[in-house]
Amino acid sequence: MAQIYFATKAQDTKEHKPSHVRILSIATVIFVLLFVSNCGRDYQPKEKGYNRLELPPPVYTLLPDTFPYRFEYSTQARLLRDSSKLSERYWVQVYYPELKANVHVTYKKIKHDAKLLKEFVTDATTLTAKHQIKAYAIDETITRTPSGKVAVIAEIEGEVPSQFQFTMTDSSENFLRGALYFDTKVQNDSLKPAIEYVKKDLMHMINTLEWNPKH
Repeated sequence: MAQIYFATKAQDTKEHKPSHVRILSIATVIFVLLFVSNCGRDYQPKEKGYNRLELPPPVYTLLPDTFPYRFEYSTQARLLRDSSKLSERYWVQVYYPELKANVHVTYKKIKHDAKLLKEFVTDATTLTAKHQIKAYAIDETITRTPSGKVAVIAEIEGEVPSQFQFTMTDSSENFLRGALYFDTKVQNDSLKPAIEYVKKDLMHMINTLEWNPKH
């Protein structure tokens, strides 16, 4: 590596450069050294996140009476038919266009069949367990709603596609499952404000859920 020398006063007797030229040369050397030292560093652009989202206070509306279940969901969301290939009649999506968040709601009739109930519970547990590869924590809790219904809630932490899931059943006629997804490549750390916002809406959905006796 080439060495850089600076002349002392004793060495500078034959040729005297103006002071501004000497300052310019030193500045150039410093610039070169900084440039060389940074050449090996990869530039990492900042990912777009939701840290500055200004989210409105929650306002809720009631699901239409045409379903075998009813709950209140956010007016910031659109109620859509489930568009998947496996979709069934009463499956819906509660979609937040601003957040690109989607809550998949699936519903099954148990028909007093214990084997069916076990199958639905096993399927729901398996779907949650699939996130264990990328999750660093899965917090499962059982809670009782104001109307006495029981909900099993799974909050999943880490870079997972679904951050919140829940199931509710009366063990005889109805089985419902909900799962939150974000249609974005933004990491969950940046999505945290949006995730927490939708989680509160989902808890309201759970606490207001009722089975429709007309079905």
